[in-house]
Amino acid sequence: MEDMTEPSFRSLCKHYGADLMYTEFVASEALIRNIDKTFKKLKILTEERPVGIQIYGHNIDSMVEAAKIAAQAKPELVDINYGCPVKKIAKRGAGAGMLQDIPKMVEMTKQIVQAIDLPVTVKTRLGWDYDSLVIEEVAERLQDVGIQALAIHGRTRNQFYKGEADWTLIGKVKNNPRIKIPIIGNGDIDSPQKAKLMLDRYGVDALMIGRATIGRPYIFKEIKHFLITGEILPEMTVNEKVELAKLHFAKSLKWKGDNRGIFEMRQHFSNYFKSLYDFKSTRIKLVTSTNISEIYNILDEIKIKWGE
Repeated sequence: MEDMTEPSFRSLCKHYGADLMYTEFVASEALIRNIDKTFKKLKILTEERPVGIQIYGHNIDSMVEAAKIAAQAKPELVDINYGCPVKKIAKRGAGAGMLQDIPKMVEMTKQIVQAIDLPVTVKTRLGWDYDSLVIEEVAERLQDVGIQALAIHGRTRNQFYKGEADWTLIGKVKNNPRIKIPIIGNGDIDSPQKAKLMLDRYGVDALMIGRATIGRPYIFKEIKHFLITGEILPEMTVNEKVELAKLHFAKSLKWKGDNRGIFEMRQHFSNYFKSLYDFKSTRIKLVTSTNISEIYNILDEIKIKWGE
């Protein structure tokens, strides 16, 4: 996720049990032009591994070159994003936009697979819209050109993130006897119970969790505990969430610097404490302050007012 899955956040997700993580998606054109901000996204810390570098773009030659550059950063795999629905990306034919040109998607994937020695995986959606649900064909054709795993988000591009994810076609892909690669299900996994339901019902090999991790990196621990024991872990206390938010904030500042570190923590802060009663005024202060000391003081105030 852009501005989310960088090392400061990935380190927390790893601590709480994430088995495989991906970098923020990397624009191929920016990477081959040696843009500093983009190159920084390739940084992988030893304690995070295994990590995949995710790339996106609409030009085959640029994507192949970007994959070679990404491979030099020595991730465990390179992932191709054919799933981002954002207009400025999809309308150029990148991300989910590639779902409107399946032959080009297949050719791009084939060339990337042939260009690097690392495993190549793909993330995509069910199709561009409900009149073009192409995922079953796409899965077979991408497998045939050599990808090692496929993550499927259970929505079309035109849905963005609206409505409920439809896992029916994800299940059909997984249960297709021609499909031999791991199929990773994605979409609306926001609780241990739902994680187990989707694993049991559709038989996918793994689950990918995105938006539900924002302000909740411990969701991986909750899910794994439930899958093993059938028990729901007690909710983190407010005091524990405050200390986790402080740790996350410190990591963010260290990695991104003061301005970006503050700005990009705001959504996390909102989610860490979204269940608190009568929290609106405090939340506004927390997500509008630009002063590091003030933010830490607000976090301490949360402990005093809502803590145990």
